[in-house]
Amino acid sequence: MTDTIAARRAELERGFPEWTPRSLGRWLDVCALRYGPREFVVTDHRTFSYREVSDWSRRLADGLVTIGVRPGDHVGMLMANYPEFVALKFAVARAGAVAVPMNFLYQRKELAYVLGQARCRVLITMTGFAGLDYLEMLDDIAPGWDSPGPKTLSSLPELGNVVLLPTDGRTRDGVLTVEGLDGLGSTHTGVSEDRRPAPDSAGDILYTSGTTGKPKGVMVTHDAVQRTAYASALTRAFEDGRRILFSLPCYHMFGYLEGLLAAMTVGGAVILQTRFDPSDFLAGIERHRATDVLCVPTMTVALVQHPELVKYDLSSLRAVLSGSAPGPAWLWERVATDLGATEIVTGYGMTECGGAMTLTLPEDPYTVTASTVGQPKWAGAAGIASRGGALTEYRAVDPVTGDFLPTGETGELVSRGPTTMLGFWAKPDETAAALRDGWVHSGDLGRVGSDGYIQVTGRSKELYKSGGELVMPKEIEELLAGHPGISQVYAIGIPDERWGEAGCACIVRAPGSTVTAAEVIDLCKAQLARFKVPKHVWFLDAGDLPTTPTGKIQKFRLVEQAARQLANDRLEQNA
Repeated sequence: MTDTIAARRAELERGFPEWTPRSLGRWLDVCALRYGPREFVVTDHRTFSYREVSDWSRRLADGLVTIGVRPGDHVGMLMANYPEFVALKFAVARAGAVAVPMNFLYQRKELAYVLGQARCRVLITMTGFAGLDYLEMLDDIAPGWDSPGPKTLSSLPELGNVVLLPTDGRTRDGVLTVEGLDGLGSTHTGVSEDRRPAPDSAGDILYTSGTTGKPKGVMVTHDAVQRTAYASALTRAFEDGRRILFSLPCYHMFGYLEGLLAAMTVGGAVILQTRFDPSDFLAGIERHRATDVLCVPTMTVALVQHPELVKYDLSSLRAVLSGSAPGPAWLWERVATDLGATEIVTGYGMTECGGAMTLTLPEDPYTVTASTVGQPKWAGAAGIASRGGALTEYRAVDPVTGDFLPTGETGELVSRGPTTMLGFWAKPDETAAALRDGWVHSGDLGRVGSDGYIQVTGRSKELYKSGGELVMPKEIEELLAGHPGISQVYAIGIPDERWGEAGCACIVRAPGSTVTAAEVIDLCKAQLARFKVPKHVWFLDAGDLPTTPTGKIQKFRLVEQAARQLANDRLEQNA
């Protein structure tokens, strides 16, 4: 397998002998010339070639310019993984504007905040999705948004136009649709041709997924996202025409870079699903002969534990990227035996540094996949052992002093490289705190080994003090994840009058498991210092875990839920 992987990397480097910075629109043009009739965007109902997406995006760009989009304008995109998202994403770049893809599960208050903070001139939105009514939200947020002609909205003074994708069949009289935007571009052909944004200018403002609170808009350049995507393809040794299936939303770095843009480097296809359902996911692999899938560990666990897994033909599947959160050690062996994948990798990163910046290698043993988040992605195959071919550089610093620590010591992980963000949109103080002397400060604790492989040991904001002692949740999670009766575990600290904070192990049982709280506590007592032993154990179903749309556990919400649950339990006991 190693020889085959090396050959694929060599082929990729021959295809990209020297990296050429370019805008996103130009990148699509290059791919359309190379791979024109090949399948690019695939769903159960529609398929588009590279040439078709390129032509479509050009018409939409002409439409955007016709309705008044100017270079540098911010265009909001409230859309799930529909083919229209892909065409519109490149259309915004062709128009010289900045795309602001948004979390389509935002509630009214969250949507109002991001629309206002991003100062969007145009919003392209679905009419409804997953029980959410975006037209009704807009009526509440910005009354008069659908009135004809020029308008000034008191709540969103920058917003001049809304374009609708009628996902539930509804429209509004006088409001332009995506189809109408396409038609408008067809009658004003070429008006976007002179819009050529610089490769080092902002192409996207991507809002953080909110695992710790209010999101911030991360400004990333055209060049940065393409470099990261190419580095992913090289590190994972993509073959020509790789077919990547995922439901992770394209508004997030994971689906956007590891799926959409990475596939383009080898003329591959993206098989889009609008939401995660294990049965649909497995059926999609079978139907579309997917060779690669993108998951977070909660999804991967759901796939390998699916009760009807054996009925699906997964013979096309070769590769799995399961990242964005820690995965239990047993998971990687199950992926190989139950899904049949031979190239299994995990990774680590954050939007601020350009997405996932590290990956394990497909040729790494599972012990490495289970114990690290990999090494910095390869920017070139030569010189990686000396870090000369790495896309980014990682170090650990003292969380208090900021001083660099010796190799192998644990501290806050920091990184720098050509894909680092320009900053947070309209948040200079937060930018200064996160980006210091060119280094992005992650807030994650970890260590960098002499071989460049990184271990993430926790989140500095997730550490808690119980009885004056600092507790690292990951240590508890790694211990309990090894129990056969535990599918998922998250350790948190909740407010406690006696201890300041009391540890709580939030546990999802494995199918058929009857593991008890007493067993959990006994295991911790046998293996951990007394102050680290959780005071509480809370069992819940996987569907009750608060997550972002990309599957990351929102521990701050888990703390709120657990505190409420324990308070209710005490009330019932005292009744």
